[in-house]
Amino acid sequence: MNLVIDIGNTKVKVAVFNQSILLYNTIIDSGDLDRSIQLLVKDYQISYAIISHVAKLDHAIISELAKLFKIIVLDHQTPLPFLNKYETPETLGVDRMALAAGAAQQFPNKNVLIIDAGSCITYDFINQDREYHGGAISPGIQMRYKSVHEFTQNLPLLSVQDFIPEKGNSTANALHRGILNGVIQEIDGVIDQYKDKIQKLTVVLTGGDTIFLARNLKSSIFATPNFLLEGLNSILIHNIDG
Repeated sequence: MNLVIDIGNTKVKVAVFNQSILLYNTIIDSGDLDRSIQLLVKDYQISYAIISHVAKLDHAIISELAKLFKIIVLDHQTPLPFLNKYETPETLGVDRMALAAGAAQQFPNKNVLIIDAGSCITYDFINQDREYHGGAISPGIQMRYKSVHEFTQNLPLLSVQDFIPEKGNSTANALHRGILNGVIQEIDGVIDQYKDKIQKLTVVLTGGDTIFLARNLKSSIFATPNFLLEGLNSILIHNIDG
């Protein structure tokens, strides 16, 4: 079985796969990672593991994991199941590598745009020949709420809500409507830009804001919250089999 660990900016996602089948996944605080893994080792016969991290990595945990099973720490030198045509591969985020790998594995011979709506909104494109061409990075929803508060004198810091007000008839509603509607318009616009150039385009939406965005986007999409974990697992399988 395979253990997949994704260390993000705020949380850690942990998953167990039997080949390509997801058996278990959870989200934990970074301080609970070691304890959580010890519990998983008791419940599952794990042979391999992969770690993706955009935040600081505790190398002591790596050393402990390496005693239990074979482990890959994903970076730009890790063999990938697609051709990486990014001009600066050493700067490509490991999360974006995983998303491209997931697209190559789950949508073979298709042109795929992957949209990951998390701390940032990332757009990544891989073509039908498994060539990754990069994409774009934009501020995420929570980041937009924080920025309008921190870079102004009087605008409040609001909590993200899951619906768009029909009218901006108060400062709060104006902020909600501006931020949320702006994100929707941005994503729909990016999808339209790709569709203008690529007739047969598969669009995948993932990340923490998947549910809200899937309800509001006009475009037809595949909404899958676990796509990044599945992509990491596909990289691990690629390295095991390779």
